[in-house]
Amino acid sequence: MLPSATIPVFKLYGETQHWPTPDLLHCESIPERSRLHDWHIHPHRHADLVHILLISQGSVELELEGSSHPLEGMSVIIVPAMTIHGFRFSPDVDGHIITLAKPLADHLHGTLDNGRILKKAGFYHLTSANSAARIATLVDQVDQEYRQPAVGRKQLLDTLARALTIELERLVMPPKASLKRLGPQRREKGQQHFEHFQALIEKAYREQPSIEALAKEVGISSAHLNLLCRKIACRSALELLHERLLLEAKRQLTYTNMTIAQVADNLGFSEPAYFTRFFKRNTQLAPREFRQRQLGSE
Repeated sequence: MLPSATIPVFKLYGETQHWPTPDLLHCESIPERSRLHDWHIHPHRHADLVHILLISQGSVELELEGSSHPLEGMSVIIVPAMTIHGFRFSPDVDGHIITLAKPLADHLHGTLDNGRILKKAGFYHLTSANSAARIATLVDQVDQEYRQPAVGRKQLLDTLARALTIELERLVMPPKASLKRLGPQRREKGQQHFEHFQALIEKAYREQPSIEALAKEVGISSAHLNLLCRKIACRSALELLHERLLLEAKRQLTYTNMTIAQVADNLGFSEPAYFTRFFKRNTQLAPREFRQRQLGSE
């Protein structure tokens, strides 16, 4: 197993590129991406992404935290944030990978009383024909909706993602067991601080709070917070805050008719010019140019 310090932290499945769309969810077929890498995705991890893979055909050699697991036949693989993972797919593989940004994964977890499926790395053979059919149908619906933007797209994707999370939860928790309250798992303190910081970002990014204020709310110094963020996510605390702000800006420019000034005001910028400079510095495009490009691609 490679030392954790040498494991790359990717921003998307097998790549260091930025999240490709303004969505909190990304969906593609497994052959689409793995074919480009000769069916082999080397071990890596993500600071703020969760993978759900549905293997419907073929086989995969799954590497999970240093252990190898050969899988064949219809199965589901769950890869939470910061889990070291790699894949070696057979060329006849078929299926999909759904990637959730951590804010969406946390939101989906919050909708379940004892939800744990997206927090625990694992793989599950779909031995029940009924369960396999239901999960496959939901994944196919997510894929279709993701590829064809339409009215209510975000709401429908959120609903489908929630339904899929519930179906996956049933794989690991029998109906009777779901009535029992599960105790919280003990986690490393630094990881807890980092997750608290991410939750605060999601709650308050529109107000653009200072890193000092966020660190104080976490209960640590801003220097300590920055060290944690660089260790876990390979970005500074401010970069993570700006990434969430930028993601929301992209979504609003793509999916709403708000003016540039309205988007700027909605995201806490005192002047549209400040927002334009922020957006262009991070994307190399002015907000209007980005919107025109998105409309053109659709």
